[in-house]
Amino acid sequence: MEQNSRAAPSECDRDFARAVELFNAGHYFESHEVWERLWLRAAGTEKLFLQGLIQAAAAMLHLERGNLRGARSLYRKALTRLEGVSDQFMDLSVDEFRLALRSFVLAALDGNPSNTRPQLRRRHD
Repeated sequence: MEQNSRAAPSECDRDFARAVELFNAGHYFESHEVWERLWLRAAGTEKLFLQGLIQAAAAMLHLERGNLRGARSLYRKALTRLEGVSDQFMDLSVDEFRLALRSFVLAALDGNPSNTRPQLRRRHD
């Protein structure tokens, strides 16, 4: 569906933006819940992308809780799904996020956690 640039954002758009804000603020469980509601109604590449974000949020939550095995498993699943979408998708820099997620999770799994957590950023035009 093509939208006029002046059209009001849909409820799904607002929910997606809210989930991004929650993730970037470190509220991984809450972002996971919002994305999951959207995922249930999505299809195609959007569904794949949302599943990757859900799994990334769950991996971050497992890291916070010290469940390294769960974090590793969900990180791998998230990366597989996120690699299935373009570098710029749903107005986000997916390539930048994949790199930041990979760097953060692998360092944490090696016992060297970084203070710089992965963030979802709007794409740069």
